[in-house]
Amino acid sequence: MDREWFEKDFYAELGVPKTASAAEIKKAYRKLAQEFHPDANPGNSDAEERFKEISHAYSVLSDEESRKQYDQAKELYASGGGFGPGPGPGGGFQVEDLGDLLGGLGGLGDLFGGARRTTTRPIQGEHLYSTVNLAFTEAVSGTTATVAVDGDTVCRTCSGSGAEPGTAMATCPRCQGSGSIAAGQGMFSISQTCDVCHGTGRVVTTPCHTCGGRGTEQRVRSIKVRIPAGVRNGATIRVPGKGAPGRNGGPPGDLHVRVNVGNHPLFKRRKNDLRITVPVTFTEAALGADITVPTLDGRVRLRVPPGSDSGKTFRIKGKGVPGKNRTGDLLATIEVAVPDAVDDETRRLLEELKSHEPADVRSHLGVS
Repeated sequence: MDREWFEKDFYAELGVPKTASAAEIKKAYRKLAQEFHPDANPGNSDAEERFKEISHAYSVLSDEESRKQYDQAKELYASGGGFGPGPGPGGGFQVEDLGDLLGGLGGLGDLFGGARRTTTRPIQGEHLYSTVNLAFTEAVSGTTATVAVDGDTVCRTCSGSGAEPGTAMATCPRCQGSGSIAAGQGMFSISQTCDVCHGTGRVVTTPCHTCGGRGTEQRVRSIKVRIPAGVRNGATIRVPGKGAPGRNGGPPGDLHVRVNVGNHPLFKRRKNDLRITVPVTFTEAALGADITVPTLDGRVRLRVPPGSDSGKTFRIKGKGVPGKNRTGDLLATIEVAVPDAVDDETRRLLEELKSHEPADVRSHLGVS
């Protein structure tokens, strides 16, 4: 148990109440992680430190067992248990008394008084974050993208053991293989991860020449990510197990990939529907016409009825973006194209047409 469990409020770090559900905690963490991630704040040491704080808070609160232990420890601290007046010398609890007091709190008793019998639990590795830029058509149809991920990964030389290949490991001389030590704090001792073996109970006799005995190395990995069809701009895709390695035998974290989708020169997207503006001539709108409309997978014929106004929208079924339940539609809006300049013959014809137009098309506006 870290001292931070007593000194910090992990719920406040994530901006959620103590009663927050696991889903609410996860949602708050993702929002803060994207805001303060080092990739989004290059050179900002404050943002980097904040990112570490919220990541640590999430690592505790996202695990059901560690969250339970954290809540129990905070409740004990707030009530003065083991910290305020009690039966021990000088008004505080003795180590033996505190161990008995915490014996029934879901394993917390082993962390106090019985420190030498504890071991460090497996801890999941940190989640890593990256981005991928997609063309509009790639996002609609789906693709496989290669993402560069810079972060800790299992050492390629020692496969994570920390030991030079061909050498043996030894029992930690400080904790005698338990993985933890009893450290004094005030009137009692607290179980802490052994600072020599870091909770493993064993030490490397000959460190790996690549990672220096850590078992991990910092390098850039190329990871292939399957992008589902219809992914939206700003969506995050989770790739399980592709984050940083876990500690003490814990599982690796996940890779979260944020998707940035580029614009299309013709189409605009709204949910799973696509929109396009199609120019038509005055005569096509007035007399009706069969026109050709482009789609993402070819062309379709569209019938424009006679007397269609500029701005009229036609729905072309099934020519939008694929979705879980249905494929969206293509909404084609016609727009009467007015020529910038006309020749003498065209002007004469337009003047003749003008003589046949209604007397006042704006009478209903009360401005005639």
